[in-house]
Amino acid sequence: MDKVAIVAYETSKFIKQSDASIFELSCQPCIGIFKRTAIDRSEVDALILSSCCTDQYGSTIVSEMLRLRPRISYRVDNLCNSGTTAITSAFSHISAGLCDCALVVGAEKSNNTSAQKLRWDITRGCFNLPIHWASIFARSHMRNFGTTEEQMAMVSVKNHKNSSKNPTALFNKEVTLQDVMNSRMISEPIKLLDCSSICEGSSALLLVSKKKVKQFTDNPVWIKGIGHRTTCASFSQVATDLVSLQSTRAAAEQAYKMSQTNPKNIDIAELHDAFTIMEILAYEDLFFTQKGEGGKFVYQEKISVNPRGGILGCGHPIGATGIAQTVEIAAQLAGRAGKTQVKGCKTGLVHNMAAAGSSSSVIILGT
Repeated sequence: MDKVAIVAYETSKFIKQSDASIFELSCQPCIGIFKRTAIDRSEVDALILSSCCTDQYGSTIVSEMLRLRPRISYRVDNLCNSGTTAITSAFSHISAGLCDCALVVGAEKSNNTSAQKLRWDITRGCFNLPIHWASIFARSHMRNFGTTEEQMAMVSVKNHKNSSKNPTALFNKEVTLQDVMNSRMISEPIKLLDCSSICEGSSALLLVSKKKVKQFTDNPVWIKGIGHRTTCASFSQVATDLVSLQSTRAAAEQAYKMSQTNPKNIDIAELHDAFTIMEILAYEDLFFTQKGEGGKFVYQEKISVNPRGGILGCGHPIGATGIAQTVEIAAQLAGRAGKTQVKGCKTGLVHNMAAAGSSSSVIILGT
């Protein structure tokens, strides 16, 4: 199995909405990558588009707009977990020797409502918005472990503080604990500032085989471990205790095993914080802390968590999220994260999931 490296990356500015098409959005970070690398467009063997949009033949349309003729071209749709699924697909093609250079791009329009409300899942009844399952997880965790609304609010405070330094983030203003606690209650105990915001934007990565790395950089970031797990589709089977992301735990175990590392070696992490409670659950299910201790772990400083601002601070363009998370970790490990740079990080983790944790991905990166 060939080693695979990330050698270039770009993320567009995340915004509420624009007149740009999904294809135009997709091209934006790719053009940035072409400008900053010496790659000839004929060298791109694969283009994989991550998006929940319903526009057909999207990856091939984007390929033509970019003047590419890849051997492999397709779109990945896995709800909020699309981005890291697309990265794993590209990794698989390269490591299997089917191609040497893959461009992975994620893009989403904010008016795409098909991925925001799961009308097909009758087990959710009339509670078919993501905030409803976040509320159930929060209540269960509070009841079982004493997690507080203030601890959840501090996740939002931290991530908005980080996003205030990130020029590509949707939100560039800090919030206080009082701001979060006083924000409008949506579904108890989840308040407005406990929630991420659907938006639009795009992000892209260039992945290459080991033999191609020197052509692009002397400072590559390697994909060292990957874990995926899908437990179900409907909420009725997502968890037995409603205090754990079972798919995340399984994906994390796979990724740690493949990378031959463990949670103690993680310096920096991008966690799927679509709601504040989800970051707290991720602390536990990625084995950063013991089950039930996630609320207290909010205040730790050993691991830098969501330095770009997470989904809460950056916004959530669904198909682009997992790729933007990975771009941030790659940039951090390469020492090129700009105002959000964390000193001395060598091993990073990306956690991306979908639909109440019914599927999860974990990717471990290293220098």
